Amino acid sequence: MKTIIKPDLILVGGGGHCKSCIDVIEREGKYQISGIIDIPEKKKQRILDYEIIGSDDELFYLSKVYNNFLITIGQIKSPEKRISLFNQLVSFGINFPVIISPHAYISKYAYVGNGTIIMHGAIINAGATIGKNCIINTSALIEHDAIIGDHCHISTSSVINGGTEIGKSSFIGSNTVVREYIRIGENSIVGAGLRVMDDLKDYSLKRI
Repeated sequence: MKTIIKPDLILVGGGGHCKSCIDVIEREGKYQISGIIDIPEKKKQRILDYEIIGSDDELFYLSKVYNNFLITIGQIKSPEKRISLFNQLVSFGINFPVIISPHAYISKYAYVGNGTIIMHGAIINAGATIGKNCIINTSALIEHDAIIGDHCHISTSSVINGGTEIGKSSFIGSNTVVREYIRIGENSIVGAGLRVMDDLKDYSLKRI
């Protein structure tokens, strides 16, 4: 029987979100995780079954050895670290795959940008557009024709209704519902469990 060699994948960030990403990557089965990047003090430690093989200052060297990277740092208060690492790796010419859980549904009429991960139970319906380096977290719903900008985190069980636009680098908290055909501005934070009924300007902070 012919052995199938999976493409390598390096994960950048070894916290709790990384563990969830590992589970999705293993379930999808398209890539072989070759190691994790984290702070120097954690080198040689393991996250689940995978070793921390280096730190941020080794990314240039590692980009010459490995082909595929995924940012696995979480994003709640600020997207800056995820964006900085993404842009740095882009400058090195590496590949950012799209990772999609086999337990998610993605319409064939939707678009998902490079470096985005779609977690278990998420639904992305027809005409939706998801930008680069996004987290579409567990059981999130992105309805028809919604636009999610680059570097956004749409948290667990949140609902982005049809035709809504979420500006780049924004965070939508768990169990939040965003009304159809409104716009949430760039770099905004919307807390958990809210109902967003009207447009929000750039750099908005909405919480209970």
